[in-house]
Amino acid sequence: MIYITGDTHGDLNRLDSIKLKKGDTLIICGDFGFIWDGSAKEEKILRQLGKKKYNICFLDGTHENFDLLDEYEETHYCGGKAHHISGNLYHLMRGQVYRFERKKFFVMGGGESPDIDMLFDNGAWSRREFPSSQELAEGADNLERHECKIDYIITHEPPATIKNFLKLKTELSTRITGLNAYFDEMSKACEYKCWYFGSMHIDKHISTSHVAVFKKVLNVETGEIIK
Repeated sequence: MIYITGDTHGDLNRLDSIKLKKGDTLIICGDFGFIWDGSAKEEKILRQLGKKKYNICFLDGTHENFDLLDEYEETHYCGGKAHHISGNLYHLMRGQVYRFERKKFFVMGGGESPDIDMLFDNGAWSRREFPSSQELAEGADNLERHECKIDYIITHEPPATIKNFLKLKTELSTRITGLNAYFDEMSKACEYKCWYFGSMHIDKHISTSHVAVFKKVLNVETGEIIK
């Protein structure tokens, strides 16, 4: 089975509390947070996560160490490019289409930090957090190769229309970016069953086809909450 959850931000307790079966896959919608300083402690945790009996696949979000992430081996995984971190632990790369249990998943990590001004002032901001024009173009090309028919779309950020709706309903202070607009156009052009995203840090079924995930763990196909 395929399951999904939101940003983990390096919280090992969250992952250790998730009990899945051998062969299951857990997808994390960005801000994984376990690849940050390259320390011996961090490497031990990554090996521990890679030894779980189920697969852990994460998108990059905005709070990542992209330089460290790029040092990992790039491989072909379930139909798309991925970084192999350790054992059953993989980073799903931007603009790729993967096949999990005969279902097609389009993935696009990245976004814009809500605290970008503070990060920039402190020299902690990375322009790598936002997908490059090449990554966006590759994503569009991969969708076209599948005739824009995908079972599930998994991103860190939501489409602009959904983000605007959440701003109105939750009074979240966040801006619309070019990536959100890109996703809006993609939403109009593609056929898909459901779109999951994690950047808003809420658990909410916004519609039958758009779901915000954070701390809950959902069955991707049924939307059922298992934790």
